[in-house]
This record gives sequence, structure tokens and C-alpha cells, in this order.
Amino acid sequence: MIQVVRSAKAFAPVLTLMLTLAVAPAVMAEAPVGSVIPRPATVTPAAGVFVLNDGAALIVPRGDAEAMRAATYFADLMQRTRGLRLAVREGDETPGAVVFRRADGSAADAYRLDVGPRGAVITASDFGGLFYGSISLWQLATAEAGQGDATIPAVVIADAPRFGWRGVMLDSARHYQSPAFIKGFIDWMALHKLNVFHWHLTDDQAWRLEIKRYPKLTEVGGWRVHAGAAAQKDIDPATGRPRLYGGIYTQDEVRDIVAYAAARNIVVVPEVDVPGHASAAIAAYPELGVTDVPGAAVPAVPADWGVYPTLFNVEEATLVFFENVMDEVVDLFPSEYVHIGGDEAVKDQWKASPRVQERMRELGLADEEKLQSWFVARLEKRLNDHGRRMIGWDEILEGGINPNASVMSWRGVEGAIEAARLGHDTVMSPAPVLYLDNRQSADDGAPGRGFTSTLRDVYSFDPTPDELTPEQAHRVLGVQGNLFTEHMRTEDRVEYQAFPRISALAEMAWTPHERMDFADFRVRLDPQLARYRRLGIDYATSGLTEVPAAPPADGQRRYDHQMKLCTAALPLSLIDDAPLEGERPALLMDILNPCWIYQSADLSHGLRFEAAVGQVPFNFQIGADRDKIRLGTPRTPHGELEVRIDGCEGEPALVIPLAEAAGDDGITTLSGRLPARAGRHDLCLKFTQKELDPMWGVDWVRVSDAVQRGND
Repeated sequence: MIQVVRSAKAFAPVLTLMLTLAVAPAVMAEAPVGSVIPRPATVTPAAGVFVLNDGAALIVPRGDAEAMRAATYFADLMQRTRGLRLAVREGDETPGAVVFRRADGSAADAYRLDVGPRGAVITASDFGGLFYGSISLWQLATAEAGQGDATIPAVVIADAPRFGWRGVMLDSARHYQSPAFIKGFIDWMALHKLNVFHWHLTDDQAWRLEIKRYPKLTEVGGWRVHAGAAAQKDIDPATGRPRLYGGIYTQDEVRDIVAYAAARNIVVVPEVDVPGHASAAIAAYPELGVTDVPGAAVPAVPADWGVYPTLFNVEEATLVFFENVMDEVVDLFPSEYVHIGGDEAVKDQWKASPRVQERMRELGLADEEKLQSWFVARLEKRLNDHGRRMIGWDEILEGGINPNASVMSWRGVEGAIEAARLGHDTVMSPAPVLYLDNRQSADDGAPGRGFTSTLRDVYSFDPTPDELTPEQAHRVLGVQGNLFTEHMRTEDRVEYQAFPRISALAEMAWTPHERMDFADFRVRLDPQLARYRRLGIDYATSGLTEVPAAPPADGQRRYDHQMKLCTAALPLSLIDDAPLEGERPALLMDILNPCWIYQSADLSHGLRFEAAVGQVPFNFQIGADRDKIRLGTPRTPHGELEVRIDGCEGEPALVIPLAEAAGDDGITTLSGRLPARAGRHDLCLKFTQKELDPMWGVDWVRVSDAVQRGND
């Protein structure tokens, strides 16, 4: 269970309890916090150093299984990162050892770490405190790179978390990750003192969680065909149809992952999304859908991204279905909370359905928002009957919710503010800043959402806005970063998007707000990155330097993210459609207006223009916005790339047919010659085409002297 330490405004009594562990006198100057992330609450210097030698003892109280688990984890970390073999044993304390001690009275996950010439002592009242104290000691022992004995400056650290909910959400519905990867990800969370793994297991594009009573949820709902021409041409010889992609988590695998997380002081909070994001479940069990609206059927699990109009119906049988699902969910996940989604439930099908409207009248409900609240309340009651609590995205506020429900705010911070004012507990998880699928910097060409959320942006977010009174701020359970995986097909992409921003998230969630300092954090991040390398964590480097790189000069390739989008209504960095295996470029574009500006091209001479172009499937559920996309009228069957000078209107200065590229599933380089004009000018790039799908994108552009070929 999550033992909640709430907002910073409630931190003072927690810190007081923590300091009862006898911190050294406050008159002493504070020591540097070295390489510890998140930054501890208090750090006090002491005299001398402690040398942790190979073969040193880790001593735990007799019969204390939790202390034994924390010590064993620490020993494993030290062996993997410094090559030290440490001996874990029960018994009496001895000089030169690391001692794990119990003490009453400290807050959840709080610890005290005393390092001196004769050894180190970690003192805490619970497993979380012992575990996190050992993580801090490991960080001190790995502040300097190298193998062998670790020299640790003497220090006293007294520490406790700012918030009790310090989470990361991983979307395993849009793309499947192996149980081995998820365990590794949980390990990496633990090293940052993060303690909630929110597992997004169901959505339109997949239902990943095995439910014994309803096997087709995974047998059918766990598999789909990727969007795009390349996937359609990838025929499975066993079936004669396009190859299915997906995966499921069996109940045995789930129990194993939950236990693995608990051993690292992490609670797994499952998410089963209702009443929207329902397509995969309805593909498996069509009777769950709205069956009396034309076009509402779901013949197969879909592969589009975005917001579908597909909703579950509100028949009693459907509610019983999901009550039975929840019975199995709570048996698998011992967490206090179960997440029921509740977001992006477009009500068009409910409004158009005579049966749903009749059901509303039977229930005496005024509108569709009240109907969603009724649906959610039925499942909440089932969870409450099992001693659990419901949490959902901030849309669950719209039709009214029960007092015990908690709200996760994703549409900015407003949902959390409203929830707290209404007396509901809340978790801050706002887009775009805490959506880690956004790009990490303007120089980042990785796939993902097109907005940026930098390391500094994440670090600087305050989960307790000034609009909240102290009493309302007490309702903020904590903070969470989200990894939605529409544009992260592979596990290494998840890794890349998560790190190193998770370090910033961890410090923002743990450290008292008044003690946060980005410049100091950035110094401490360097040894953290060295630990990442030793542990094999593939982190992004694009956001580590805050000064944007200058765009490449004429004659060099200028990639899409180094150009300017004409508009940024819905910017996405999309993976090219082919090849299905191996590296593929990501094409940055505003899908509502595919248009790019190559800034400041020297057109003083007749110039050679080259553009590498590719196609991505238009697999986006964006409702009426699709009709707003305007495409240029093509002159030839396959369309053209148009290049205009100093503006995006008027006649193009260069038109290049797309026939050569149209038959290529990958990237094709097109070329032509621009007219000479004095000085520097912006170039506007647009495509013409008959149909929206597939959509053309630009990988890179090069403008060079007409007689030279230039170097990359």
C-alpha cells in the first residue's frame, strides 16, 4: 500500500519525525550532497572517510527479512557497478561494516544514513527507509567511476520524501514490452526512489491483461496488424494474412512482476480503461459495444492513434462483465488503488443510440456525463467492496464522482486544482510537461509527440500550485510522469524517452521544494549518467545541453527537427513506414498542416536542392479535424513536392514529382534546381497529393552550390 506523504505544505511534521533520528547539530555547515539523486532533505558533514572494501560485511538484525532484502539488493548493486563482493549476514555490529538498523517513529520511507571511518549505518522504521538508505549509500560509493574499493566521505544524511506517490506510467497497450524489460524498468525506478508503477494495460489498440473468465480479451484483443502499406504486405505464411503484432501478460507473469516490484518498494497500480478506449475489448466481445448505431462495430483490433468514438454500452450485462473483470484484477494486484481510466470518452455513440438513451431514462440520468459517472460508480463500488480505492483521469470529475475517488490530472493542473477544492485526493500528471513521450529538446529527432519537455521543464514543475490553499495542497498525493507509447515501438525507445528525465522527476517528487536547485542537480547528474552507462541504461543526450545547436550550414543536411514547422497544431515525430525491421527515420510534422520552413538559404547562385522524403500511414482518429487538412492539388498521379521562396503562398519556385518515391516504402532522395536570388531566403516545403493516406514527410533537406555535391 502507498503510505501517503502529501504536499510540501504538510512536509514539516514529516521532517520533524525524521529528525528525531538524532541528526547532528544544525549549527554545523551543510556538506555537499555529492552525487545523490534525489537530493536529500538534510546533509551534514562529518570527519574522515569510510573505505568500503571487498568482502566487507552487511549486517542486519536477526530475523529481519526486510532488512535482509535491502542489504542483499545493495550487495548486488555494488557487485554490478564496482565489482565488490559484500557478505550479508545477521548478527552483531562490527567495525568496517554497513549496518542496517530499525528505529521507531520515522515517517514512511524515511531514513538516516551515518557514514564514518568505522563504517556506515542505515536507520529506518520500515523497509522503504532501509531500501532507500542503501540506494543513497550506493550513490555515494559510486560518485567516482572505477572498480574496487569505494572511498566515501563521512556524512550524516537525514531524509524523507516530499510525496508518497512518486510514479511513472508505462503504456503497454499501444506497444507491448516483455516482462523482462518491465522488471528492468522497475529496477531503474527503484534506483530513483520512485514507488508507483502505473501500468496502462488496456486501450483501443490492445487488451494485454489475461482475464480467465473472458479469454478472448487477450486471445483477440492482444493482437493487431500495424498500420501502413509495409505491414499490409508482410504476409504471415501460416495464415495467408498480414502478420499480427502484439503480446499479452498472463496472470502468472503479472503476479511475478507485482512481487518483483514489491521487493523494490514499488506498488503496481493497474489501469483498465472504461468507458472509452474500448475498441480492443469490443473486437473480442462485440456485445460490449453500442450495437444499435450504424458503423459502431469493431471488426478487428484497430491500429490508429488518437481518440475513437467507440464506447462500451451501459447494459446490466456489460456492468457485470466489468465487475467480474475487476474481481480478477484485485486478485492480481494488491495495490490500494485501481485506475479505471475514464478519459476521452466521446459520447457520440451514446447520444445516437436509442437503447442508451432509453437506459438513461430508466436510470433517471440527465445527460451522458452523468451516465459515465454512473458507469464508473458501479465499478468503484465493486473495488470498495474489495477494500480498494478508485483513481481515474480528470474527466471523471465532469459528471460528479464519489467522495472516496481520487483524480489524476493530465489536462494541465486544472483537474487537480478542482479535485482538491472538492475534497478529492489527486495526483499531478499534466501534459505536456510530465508526458515523457514529448521530445526532450528542440535538437531531438527521436519519434514521439512534437512538443518539447526538457530536463529543466520536468525539474521545475511544482506539484502544489499557488492556487491551492494549504488544506487543499494536502490533497496532492504526489506526482507522476507518463510514457504513452504510440510512437515508441521498441523497448529501447521507451528507455531513451524516460532517461535522464526520470532523475529530474524523482528529485521533484522527493526533495523539499525549497531545497531544489537545477544547477546543483545538473552537476549531480553527471555521475548518475555514469551509473546509467554501467547499468546499461540507454539514456538521451539531446537535452543535456540547454543551448540549441546552430542549424547546419548550406551544403550540409538539415534534418526535419532542425527546420521550422509552419504550424504546430498537432506536431508529431512519426516513424517512417518501412522497413518493418531495423532502423527507420522519424519524420517531424504537424499532421494538420504538413509544411516545413528551411530558414535562411543563400540563393545567390543557381542552387542544387535535395530533399529526402518518406511516407507514414495516416492512422489518426482526430474526428472533424481531419476535414480541416488542406492538400495541394496534384499535377501528376502521385503528387509533387513544392518549394516556395519567402512564403507558402503563390507559385512554387520548384516542383518535383513524387513518382520515384511513391513506389518506395522507405526514404527517397529527390533533387532539383532552385532559381538564383540575391541574399538569404526562407524556403517553404509542401506536398500535393490526391489522398491523405499515406502522408508525406521530410527527413532532411540540403541546399548546395549547383556544381558541387557537398558533404554530409
